[in-house]
Amino acid sequence: MLIINGKIYTVNGIIENGFVQIVDEKIHAYGSMDQVPQNVTPVVDADGKYVVPGFVDQHIHGAAGVDTMDANLAGLVTFAQALPKEGTTSFLATTMTQSIEAIDAALRTTREFIENHNVPGQAQIMGIHLEGPFVNCAYKGAQPEQYIINPSIETMQHFIDVAGPGNIKLVTYAPEVAEPGFVEFLVANNIVPSVGHSNATFTEVESDYEKGLTNVTHFHNASSGHHHRTPGVVTAGFGLDLTVELICDGVHLHPDVVKTVKKVKGSDKIVLVTDSMCAKGLEDGDYSLGGQKVIKVGNEARLEDGTLAGSVAEMNCCAHNMKVFTDASVEEIVAMTATNAARSLGLNDKGNIQIGCDADIVIMDEMYEIQMTICRGTIAYTL
Repeated sequence: MLIINGKIYTVNGIIENGFVQIVDEKIHAYGSMDQVPQNVTPVVDADGKYVVPGFVDQHIHGAAGVDTMDANLAGLVTFAQALPKEGTTSFLATTMTQSIEAIDAALRTTREFIENHNVPGQAQIMGIHLEGPFVNCAYKGAQPEQYIINPSIETMQHFIDVAGPGNIKLVTYAPEVAEPGFVEFLVANNIVPSVGHSNATFTEVESDYEKGLTNVTHFHNASSGHHHRTPGVVTAGFGLDLTVELICDGVHLHPDVVKTVKKVKGSDKIVLVTDSMCAKGLEDGDYSLGGQKVIKVGNEARLEDGTLAGSVAEMNCCAHNMKVFTDASVEEIVAMTATNAARSLGLNDKGNIQIGCDADIVIMDEMYEIQMTICRGTIAYTL
């Protein structure tokens, strides 16, 4: 395949009017239109629009009526096929707090998908984000309290064994209730530790940061805040060299908070995530999350008591909001939607338009409306 006449955002800079050539699911070449290869078919004309790396969503529970915790293989196919519409080409299937048996079922099903059903032409499940059960009841959010347990190496090893080697990529946990050595165990198993749903003090976060903690789950949401006498997770997120997730849906965070985070952290330390649940893409009504009733109204999803229950946001909408809230450049949006997550998770073939990388490519307009999404060299969505 040959993409022509696009504004190409490559790892080496912007090509104002260029091409990208795809061979065998990989990016084979790119350059300016005066160097375009001849006699290559099929040809996709980007017509001057942005050509950017496919989005990487490291925190997403569900979409299109499907949730990772359903432990349903056909459902995961539907999930993976729904995401290219919003520009997402790879993601971490995200679990939530439930019984060990229910989490095990979700891990086994996701493992089966990763091993046998990750085909081109749909978003690729790159691994698992284990969000829960290792959280603090004080900041449980929409995580069912009856299933919350303290982070332990024994239970984590059990989840690794069930999910398969290398499949758990990221774990959200509360450092203040974790067994000694827990964060070191994650790091030793090439798993990204992420503080979230936590009542940790700055000092407790800093202690784990020095042992390998690198990430903050949905920054500002469901964690101890910034206070001038009792600094918590939010203060640590600002003060330490941590990468922070942002749910930039206009609901979870006020635009001025988003603007402040970008000013302090910079675009290289922000990862945009959707944290979306199964109601994304569906009409308003009643849905379920972890056995709890969730009510979707417009762009909000809440438990019956009003607690936010993830989002129903699409990744391209989060990217557009980030531009509106902060005046971020397209280059910065590329970093926050693709490059940073891929780097943090060790996904060397993702997140960049670079020779040898997977041909995960999005063509979008200046309003971040997706025109076409290509997943590993196969067109997955066309407007």
